[in-house]
Amino acid sequence: MNYESTFICSPDLPTEKVEELTSKTKSIIESAKGVVKSIQQLGKKKLAYPISKFREGSYVFIEYSVEGAAIGELESFFKLNDGIIRFLTIKIEKKKVDEKKPSKKSVETEVKDESTKQPTLA
Repeated sequence: MNYESTFICSPDLPTEKVEELTSKTKSIIESAKGVVKSIQQLGKKKLAYPISKFREGSYVFIEYSVEGAAIGELESFFKLNDGIIRFLTIKIEKKKVDEKKPSKKSVETEVKDESTKQPTLA
């Protein structure tokens, strides 16, 4: 399955420590026979609200594919690490296209065609 995880590190952590946490996260995914698709270190950003008395944090985004059982191990790592103040993992599913439902464009065309017809007088 495809997943995305974002975790926020304490702003007090040096860049080397954030990179170390990122590499540990990658190794946990790969040890569970997963594939890391992309890793983005987004740097320090202001938080929407204070978390553990911090007003900013270092964001890291990881996109990967792994079996669902590995997610528990990964989230345990996030919870037990003091340098990570918040995390979020979501499952990515492909959208299914419903063929029975008309597209928005075809509905607009039908309405437009009806509005151009002239009423007939009897």
